[in-house]
Amino acid sequence: MSSILTNNGAMVALQTLKSINSNLLDTQSEISTGKRVATSKDNSAVWAISKVMEADVKGFKGISDSLNLGQSTVAVARQAAETTTELLTEIKARIVAAQEENVDRDKIQADIDALRNQIVGVVGAAQFNGLNLLSNTDTTAGTGSVNILASLDRSGTGVTASDITVQKQDLGLGAASIDVASASATAAASDVLSGAANTSAVALTGNATQPTTAAVVGQAAGAGTATVAAGTGFSIEITGGAAGLATFNTTATAGAQEITYVARDGDTEADVTAGLVAAFNKYVADNSDITDGLGIAAAVNATNANQIDFTGANNAGDNFSVQVRSYDLGDATIGGRLEALADIDVTTQEGADAALLEVETLIQIAIDSASAFGSAQGRIETQADFVSQLTDALKSGIGALVDADMEEASARLQALQVQQQLGVQALSIANQAPQSLLSLFQG
Repeated sequence: MSSILTNNGAMVALQTLKSINSNLLDTQSEISTGKRVATSKDNSAVWAISKVMEADVKGFKGISDSLNLGQSTVAVARQAAETTTELLTEIKARIVAAQEENVDRDKIQADIDALRNQIVGVVGAAQFNGLNLLSNTDTTAGTGSVNILASLDRSGTGVTASDITVQKQDLGLGAASIDVASASATAAASDVLSGAANTSAVALTGNATQPTTAAVVGQAAGAGTATVAAGTGFSIEITGGAAGLATFNTTATAGAQEITYVARDGDTEADVTAGLVAAFNKYVADNSDITDGLGIAAAVNATNANQIDFTGANNAGDNFSVQVRSYDLGDATIGGRLEALADIDVTTQEGADAALLEVETLIQIAIDSASAFGSAQGRIETQADFVSQLTDALKSGIGALVDADMEEASARLQALQVQQQLGVQALSIANQAPQSLLSLFQG
């Protein structure tokens, strides 16, 4: 049945043309934007995933900047530590030269002083954007290390940031000090043999079985992994006793000031114990009053890293006592790890001999510092390379999800343009169909 009121053919042709035009618009949008999924209405699930990934890419770009900044900061510190090592090696050469008696030790000392001042300048200038990794004398907790933003870790519970921690390696020459007369001084050792608090000095008898005394923090012996607050001071006082050590009678003030260790941020009980042991042994070796007390020494206990083993004199009757004390924050000043460099004096044979032993320790400190910074810089560079590659991978993944296939879009555009033209023709033909009804009414 034909009708002039309802043109079914035109309606079908019109719907077909609308569909073709819609597809054509979508294809043109893909070509103009370059994206198959440009908005959430195109494909809400894919669009949501791509936006999360794009946010991660933005975050990793910020991380890349953080790693570059951290890498530069550590590189400056590493270079300064290496330079300090070289300068200390030059100082060692001067000290070796001073071992010869027929030399001008005053001029050699002048050279050493100049090199020492150069080290001070290098360490002071080793900062990047105001951060100096060669200084660690602040008592504020957490200042002994720097966290460099390294990654964003996404999981089902959210996103967390991960850091690369770089420890400061102090190479300063500042002197440590303790107010040994402070009321905050408390006994820090305990007599492990009896398990009682060591509120008085522990007596050691020459050429006899020596007690082992716990040291540094608390009464319990252990691995020494517990941290010690920066600025906490520790001292060991030696008091001479009978026989050959009778003349060695150090007062509480002098002894406590000369065998000391002030914890810096990041130090553990084991670090403090090792520092006290080194200070004790150096003091004994350098003190000419202990001439008859050979064998007096301290060592870190083989089992408990927060425990000191004191060894008495080799000779019977050479008795002495030791007392370990701790001091609260504010009663001590943190010194530099190269503090002993300021005391090197080769103008005498005795000083030259002592300096030769001391400079080896200082060189090792500088070498260890440079090595630590080199390791940290290598890790940062590796992480920076990974972040760069990860960012590229994320971008490729986003492209695979939302980018348009331009070859396919081009071919589809050509086909749709032809379909559009045919659709227009079909609609034109369908619209002309009612005209044929007029012939039925001609006489």
